[in-house]
Amino acid sequence: MSEIRIGISGWRYRPWRGTFYPPGWPQARELEYAARHVSSVELNGSFYSLQRPESYQAWYDAVPDDFRFAVKGGRFITHMKRLANVGTPLANFFASGLLRLREKLGPILWQLPPSMRFDEARLDAFLTLLPRDTDAAAALARRHDRKVSGRAWMRPGPRRAVRHAIEVRHESFRDPRFVALLRRHRCALVVADTAGRWPLMEDVTADLVYVRLHGETELYVSGYTEASLAIWAAKVQAWAAGRAPRGAQLTAPPAVGRRTGRDVFVYFDNDAKVHAPFDATALAARLGLGLRLPFPRALGRADRRGGAGGVGEAARPRWPALVARDSATVAPGPRRGRGTIRSRGRTS
Repeated sequence: MSEIRIGISGWRYRPWRGTFYPPGWPQARELEYAARHVSSVELNGSFYSLQRPESYQAWYDAVPDDFRFAVKGGRFITHMKRLANVGTPLANFFASGLLRLREKLGPILWQLPPSMRFDEARLDAFLTLLPRDTDAAAALARRHDRKVSGRAWMRPGPRRAVRHAIEVRHESFRDPRFVALLRRHRCALVVADTAGRWPLMEDVTADLVYVRLHGETELYVSGYTEASLAIWAAKVQAWAAGRAPRGAQLTAPPAVGRRTGRDVFVYFDNDAKVHAPFDATALAARLGLGLRLPFPRALGRADRRGGAGGVGEAARPRWPALVARDSATVAPGPRRGRGTIRSRGRTS
């Protein structure tokens, strides 16, 4: 039976305090509160730096038994090394503690930089390195270097599958060879709605469909209308039933139908004006998976659509690049923290 989870990307954002989080709610317990309303969260601090086993354990303890975390792969691997010669960085990543999430560990998200073009050989080599279960992840973790010495966690626990999803941001990935490569490796292609900035591809490449909703009309800022949420709900239902949604934007021939359905994980990343948690509960309610939280009246109608007014973070004119060669393609967006890390540049 397929599994559907609707969640949010991160949870520690100043504008959410007093709007999504009740006034006076302790910051140390924000994950606990968020987990009452969504069934999954993307851990984004792992993108900016190697986290510690104690942090993963604390996150594990803060959420219900049936909760799932998606963990974002490190930018050192995706943006700085650009997937090349990453055997040791991958070992460090898997040794940093994410295995302490145990049964609450969901997919691993690998987000590529906007300037990175499709390189079949490089991507094939990277996907070959990725562990497919916790035993393989622990074996890879044992190859870590001194960066995590003295704080590594390499105990796999009961053997469980480890699934991966890849998000691309360059038009060159609109290539049937890319889709075929992901299918060979059983790696999910992220369906990324980015207000038209980067490719939206809805090809199914694994038993998992991973969706990131970054904003309907303005990247990271705008909310989703009722009509749009209805469309996304229909897509989720089709994917979960093992079918392709009507009118899917495909780069390659459609995947063969799957009688047992496919798992679908959806994350809202339009958090700059507090939309993400409310859009997430609205979509979940449409799918019969929870109660909808009403959007705060104090934010106003203009803010609900992503316009000016209400509580929110002002968009910055530009974001500094992670590396110099990406400086022309890093998207503008609001300054924000991710997980336990404060980012100097918006790359999510």
